[in-house]
Amino acid sequence: MEMDTKQLVELLNKNWMTHDAMWFLHCMQECGMEKTNKINKAAVRSMGMIEAKRLSNALGIETIENYQDLRSFFERAMGVVMPDFMKFTYTFRDDCVIHAEWQSCFAHDGMKKIGMIDRYECGIFERINAWLDALKIRYTVSPRVQGCMMHTDGRCYRDYTLLFTD
Repeated sequence: MEMDTKQLVELLNKNWMTHDAMWFLHCMQECGMEKTNKINKAAVRSMGMIEAKRLSNALGIETIENYQDLRSFFERAMGVVMPDFMKFTYTFRDDCVIHAEWQSCFAHDGMKKIGMIDRYECGIFERINAWLDALKIRYTVSPRVQGCMMHTDGRCYRDYTLLFTD
């Protein structure tokens, strides 16, 4: 049986998320939660910087000059890296704001299962921050969150206000 692109994206991302969870668990057991949170955020950021450059090259995007260029990049890139099982949505508002939200969160669920949700510092949005930084897009993000917003607020979202000069 051959897989279509969507099935391949799902499989590869499930495998990657399994690796990510196992890496986090073993690192936590060896290094403790505080150090693992720090290493995890740094690793996600480093990966996101490289990923954004690879995606822009693969998608044939040389520069992003404005909000519409970024929207095109983001939508095409998300088709490659964001499987349905992650329950992530985003909207591009007319006021140059990207609203990104998790309906449920695999990281929250995993940390809750191992009893560490109250000590977990989310690194997931660091990936989007790194994309924007790698693409040299100026932005602000709100809210600023320490810990896990899904745990403290019952929902998780960020609003990225993009600061294009045009």
